[in-house]
Amino acid sequence: MEEHSSPPVRAFEGIKSIEGQNTFVGLTYDKLDITASIDRVRSPKAGAVVVFVGTTRDNFEGNPVSTLEYTTYTPLALRTLSSIVTTLKSTNDSCLHSISVTHRLGIVPISEDSIVITLSTSHRAEGWRIAEECLELVKDKVEIWKREWFVDGGVWRANRDGGKGVAGVHVDRNAGNVEDEEEEEAGGVPIEYLEQEDR
Repeated sequence: MEEHSSPPVRAFEGIKSIEGQNTFVGLTYDKLDITASIDRVRSPKAGAVVVFVGTTRDNFEGNPVSTLEYTTYTPLALRTLSSIVTTLKSTNDSCLHSISVTHRLGIVPISEDSIVITLSTSHRAEGWRIAEECLELVKDKVEIWKREWFVDGGVWRANRDGGKGVAGVHVDRNAGNVEDEEEEEAGGVPIEYLEQEDR
C-alpha cells in the first residue's frame, strides 16, 4: 500500500476554537484529547455525560480505505460549528448543561478518531438524542471535506456518509495528478466555498 508522497500541510498548530456560554467547538490537526473533552462539559447539575467518538474505518462500500484526510476553511467551519452547538444549547436549555465538539483535520489513519462530541445533560436519554442530532448537523452543515484514500487512489466527498464527491475530484495516487486544478490551487477547499466566504 503506497503512502502519501508529501506530508499534509497544516494551516495552524494546536487547536483553533470558539468558546461560548457552556459551548465549545474546535478544530485541530493533532490527535483528539477525549479526556479533555469530557472534562470540558462536566457539570454538578448533570446526571449524564454522553460521548460520541467517530473513527476512521478500513473500508467504504466494500472498497479498502488506507486513510482519511480532512480539509476545511477554518474560520467558516468554526462559525458553522459554533452556530450548531449554540442552537442546540438554546433549544435544549432545560436539559443540556454543556456541549463540546472537536473535529480533526489532515490525515486521520485507520482506527484513529476524527470527531469527538461530548455533552452533559440532566438524564441520559436526552443526552443520546442531542448527541445524535449534533452529529447529523455537523455532517450535514459544516464545511469540512473528506478525501478517502483507497488502495488505488483518493476521492474527495462531502463529510457525510454516502455523500457525493465535492467538485468531482478524483486523485490518482500513482499518477500524482489532481484533475481539478482550481481546487488544487485553493489548497483542497472547493473554490466556490472560498468565493462565497469572500462576498
